[in-house]
Amino acid sequence: MNATKRKLAEGKLVLCMSIRQARSLDVVMVAAASGFDCMYVDLEHSPLSLETASLLCTGSPALGITPLVRVPSHAHDAISRALDGGAQGLLVPHVNSADEARAVVRAARFPPVGKRSVMGPSPALAYRGMPLAEINDTLNRDTLMIVMIETPEAVERADEIAAVDGVDMLLIGSNDLCTEMGIPGQLRDPRLRQAYERVAAACRAHGRHLGVGGVRGDPELQRELLALGSRFIIGGSDMSYLAAATAADVRTLRTLAP
Repeated sequence: MNATKRKLAEGKLVLCMSIRQARSLDVVMVAAASGFDCMYVDLEHSPLSLETASLLCTGSPALGITPLVRVPSHAHDAISRALDGGAQGLLVPHVNSADEARAVVRAARFPPVGKRSVMGPSPALAYRGMPLAEINDTLNRDTLMIVMIETPEAVERADEIAAVDGVDMLLIGSNDLCTEMGIPGQLRDPRLRQAYERVAAACRAHGRHLGVGGVRGDPELQRELLALGSRFIIGGSDMSYLAAATAADVRTLRTLAP
C-alpha cells in the first residue's frame, strides 16, 4: 500500500513536497508531474483544515503520491483523525524524548502495538472491504511514523527515541533546530553538522530511516546528508516554489524593458 515506505525499505531516495496553502488536488498533480514521491499537508504551520487535508490525502495515491500529514501537536485526536482522514503516514513535530515518542506511537498504532481507536475500512485503504484484523494489521504495518528532531534536547536523546518500537524515521527539522541552538539559518555551522551525525548514528544503531528538512537549495549539503544515510529529503512547499518561479520570471521580464 505505502509506496514511500517500500521505497525507503529498498534504500532508495524519497523526495517529499510540503503543502501549506493549496486546497485542491491540482498541487498534488504538480508534485507528481515534477517527480516527487510523497507530499505532506502541513497542519502545524498553515490555516488548512483537517477536511482539506483529508481531501488532499484521499486523492494522492491514485496520482502516485504517498499522502502524509504533519500534525499540529501530539494530541491523540490530532493523530488519529489525520490517519482516519486518509494519511498514510505522519510527521509529528517536536518529539524530545522516548516517552513522547512512545505516546505518539500509541496514538497512531492499533492494539496490541498502540491504542488507536478502530474505524474499519478507511480512505487509506480505499475503503476496501477487509476483515477487521487484516485492516488493523495492514495499517499498523504500512503507516509511516516519522518523529521530528527539532531541539538540542531531542538530539541528545536521539538514541533513546530511535529505540522506540513503532517509530520508522527520525526527521531532523534543520530550521527549528538551528533556531533552538541560537544559530538561525546557519546550516553550515559545525554544531548543526554534529547534530546531523549524532541523529544519523542513532538511526543506524536502531534500524530507523533518517530524514532531513530545511535544506532546499543547497545541493552540496544535500549530498553530505545522503552520505550520512538520509534517504528522505523534504524539498520546498507549494508557496516557496510558486514564489521562486514567479520571482524568476519577473526578473527576466524586467530585463526586457527599454
